[in-house]
Amino acid sequence: MATHARLPHIAPLTLLSRGGIPSGDRTTARRWLVRDPRRPPVAELLSNYLPILIFLGLAIGLGVVLILAAVVLAVRNPDPEKVSAYECGFNAFDDARMKFDVRFYLVSILFIIFDLEVAFLFPWAVSFADISMTAFWSMMVFLGVLTIGFAYEWKKGALEWQ
Repeated sequence: MATHARLPHIAPLTLLSRGGIPSGDRTTARRWLVRDPRRPPVAELLSNYLPILIFLGLAIGLGVVLILAAVVLAVRNPDPEKVSAYECGFNAFDDARMKFDVRFYLVSILFIIFDLEVAFLFPWAVSFADISMTAFWSMMVFLGVLTIGFAYEWKKGALEWQ
Protein backbone atom coordinates (compact mmCIF):
# COMPACT_ATOMS: atom_id res chain seq x y z
CA MET A 1 0.00 0.00 0.00
CA ALA A 2 1.27 3.46 -0.85
CA THR A 3 2.30 5.71 1.98
CA HIS A 4 0.40 8.72 0.60
CA ALA A 5 -2.92 7.35 1.92
CA ARG A 6 -1.78 8.02 5.47
CA LEU A 7 -0.71 11.62 4.96
CA PRO A 8 -2.79 14.37 6.58
CA HIS A 9 -4.95 16.73 4.53
CA ILE A 10 -2.15 18.96 3.22
CA ALA A 11 -2.51 20.93 0.02
CA PRO A 12 -0.93 18.96 -2.84
CA LEU A 13 1.09 21.91 -4.11
CA THR A 14 2.62 22.35 -0.68
CA LEU A 15 3.72 18.74 -0.73
CA LEU A 16 5.22 19.16 -4.21
CA SER A 17 7.11 22.31 -3.32
CA ARG A 18 8.61 20.63 -0.29
CA GLY A 19 9.47 17.49 -2.20
CA GLY A 20 6.90 15.55 -0.20
CA ILE A 21 5.59 13.33 -2.96
CA PRO A 22 5.13 9.92 -1.38
CA SER A 23 6.75 8.04 -4.26
CA GLY A 24 8.88 9.15 -7.16
CA ASP A 25 6.66 8.15 -10.08
CA ARG A 26 4.80 10.71 -12.23
CA THR A 27 1.31 9.24 -11.79
CA THR A 28 1.47 9.83 -8.06
CA ALA A 29 2.68 13.39 -8.70
CA ARG A 30 -0.24 13.99 -11.09
CA ARG A 31 -2.64 12.62 -8.52
CA TRP A 32 -1.34 15.12 -5.96
CA LEU A 33 -1.67 18.03 -8.41
CA VAL A 34 -5.40 17.41 -9.01
CA ARG A 35 -7.68 18.46 -6.15
CA ASP A 36 -9.70 15.64 -4.67
CA PRO A 37 -13.41 16.53 -5.18
CA ARG A 38 -14.32 14.74 -1.95
CA ARG A 39 -12.33 17.28 0.08
CA PRO A 40 -14.06 20.64 0.47
CA PRO A 41 -12.00 23.77 -0.13
CA VAL A 42 -10.61 25.59 2.87
CA ALA A 43 -13.02 28.52 2.51
CA GLU A 44 -15.99 26.16 2.69
CA LEU A 45 -14.56 24.47 5.77
CA LEU A 46 -14.01 27.80 7.49
CA SER A 47 -17.52 29.00 6.61
CA ASN A 48 -18.90 26.00 8.50
CA TYR A 49 -17.27 27.36 11.66
CA LEU A 50 -18.56 30.92 11.15
CA PRO A 51 -21.71 30.47 13.32
CA ILE A 52 -19.56 29.11 16.14
CA LEU A 53 -17.20 32.07 15.90
CA ILE A 54 -20.14 34.51 15.84
CA PHE A 55 -21.64 32.84 18.90
CA LEU A 56 -18.29 32.90 20.70
CA GLY A 57 -17.82 36.57 19.85
CA LEU A 58 -21.31 37.44 21.11
CA ALA A 59 -20.77 35.47 24.32
CA ILE A 60 -17.45 37.17 25.05
CA GLY A 61 -18.90 40.58 24.15
CA LEU A 62 -21.94 40.09 26.38
CA GLY A 63 -19.72 38.95 29.24
CA VAL A 64 -17.50 42.02 28.93
CA VAL A 65 -20.52 44.35 28.71
CA LEU A 66 -22.13 42.83 31.81
CA ILE A 67 -18.94 43.01 33.85
CA LEU A 68 -18.36 46.63 32.82
CA ALA A 69 -22.00 47.48 33.60
CA ALA A 70 -21.61 45.99 37.07
CA VAL A 71 -18.45 48.03 37.65
CA VAL A 72 -20.04 51.28 36.45
CA LEU A 73 -23.55 50.90 37.93
CA ALA A 74 -22.78 49.15 41.23
CA VAL A 75 -23.68 50.94 44.44
CA ARG A 76 -20.61 51.42 46.56
CA ASN A 77 -21.97 51.79 50.06
CA PRO A 78 -20.11 49.23 52.18
CA ASP A 79 -20.85 48.87 55.86
CA PRO A 80 -19.34 46.41 58.35
CA GLU A 81 -22.27 44.01 58.02
CA LYS A 82 -22.01 43.81 54.23
CA VAL A 83 -18.27 43.25 54.11
CA SER A 84 -18.17 40.68 56.92
CA ALA A 85 -17.42 37.07 56.02
CA TYR A 86 -20.42 34.77 56.14
CA GLU A 87 -20.37 31.02 55.63
CA CYS A 88 -23.25 28.56 56.04
CA GLY A 89 -25.00 30.55 58.72
CA PHE A 90 -22.02 30.61 61.06
CA ASN A 91 -19.51 33.28 61.90
CA ALA A 92 -16.41 32.61 59.80
CA PHE A 93 -14.06 33.46 62.66
CA ASP A 94 -15.12 30.70 65.04
CA ASP A 95 -13.19 27.50 65.64
CA ALA A 96 -12.68 25.58 62.39
CA ARG A 97 -13.16 22.25 64.18
CA MET A 98 -16.63 22.98 65.51
CA LYS A 99 -19.39 20.51 64.72
CA PHE A 100 -21.89 21.32 62.03
CA ASP A 101 -25.51 20.38 62.33
CA VAL A 102 -26.28 17.22 60.38
CA ARG A 103 -28.98 19.11 58.46
CA PHE A 104 -26.28 20.84 56.39
CA TYR A 105 -25.07 17.46 55.17
CA LEU A 106 -28.61 16.26 54.54
CA VAL A 107 -29.37 19.33 52.43
CA SER A 108 -26.22 18.74 50.41
CA ILE A 109 -27.23 15.12 49.83
CA LEU A 110 -30.68 16.31 48.80
CA PHE A 111 -29.14 18.72 46.31
CA ILE A 112 -26.98 15.95 44.83
CA ILE A 113 -30.00 13.67 44.54
CA PHE A 114 -32.03 16.19 42.57
CA ASP A 115 -29.05 17.37 40.55
CA LEU A 116 -28.25 13.83 39.42
CA GLU A 117 -31.88 13.14 38.70
CA VAL A 118 -32.18 16.12 36.39
CA ALA A 119 -28.81 15.48 34.73
CA PHE A 120 -29.78 11.91 33.82
CA LEU A 121 -33.49 12.45 33.24
CA PHE A 122 -33.24 15.07 30.47
CA PRO A 123 -31.23 12.96 27.97
CA TRP A 124 -33.38 9.94 28.81
CA ALA A 125 -36.58 11.91 28.21
CA VAL A 126 -35.31 13.36 24.93
CA SER A 127 -34.54 9.90 23.54
CA PHE A 128 -37.58 8.25 25.14
CA ALA A 129 -39.14 7.19 21.82
CA ASP A 130 -35.99 5.31 20.77
CA ILE A 131 -35.02 3.54 24.00
CA SER A 132 -35.40 -0.16 24.73
CA MET A 133 -37.24 -1.74 27.61
CA THR A 134 -33.90 -2.33 29.35
CA ALA A 135 -33.16 1.40 29.26
CA PHE A 136 -36.67 2.17 30.49
CA TRP A 137 -36.44 -0.17 33.48
CA SER A 138 -32.89 0.94 34.25
CA MET A 139 -34.16 4.50 34.60
CA MET A 140 -37.07 3.28 36.75
CA VAL A 141 -34.58 1.56 39.10
CA PHE A 142 -32.49 4.76 39.18
CA LEU A 143 -35.55 6.88 39.99
CA GLY A 144 -36.55 4.34 42.65
CA VAL A 145 -33.16 4.64 44.35
CA LEU A 146 -33.45 8.44 44.25
CA THR A 147 -36.96 8.25 45.70
CA ILE A 148 -35.66 6.12 48.57
CA GLY A 149 -32.96 8.74 49.21
CA PHE A 150 -35.57 11.51 49.15
CA ALA A 151 -37.78 9.58 51.59
CA TYR A 152 -34.77 9.17 53.92
CA GLU A 153 -34.11 12.91 53.79
CA TRP A 154 -37.77 13.65 54.50
CA LYS A 155 -37.82 11.20 57.41
CA LYS A 156 -34.70 12.78 58.93
CA GLY A 157 -36.33 16.22 58.75
CA ALA A 158 -33.84 17.79 56.37
CA LEU A 159 -36.63 19.68 54.64
CA GLU A 160 -37.80 21.41 57.85
CA TRP A 161 -35.71 24.29 59.20
CA GLN A 162 -36.60 25.26 62.74
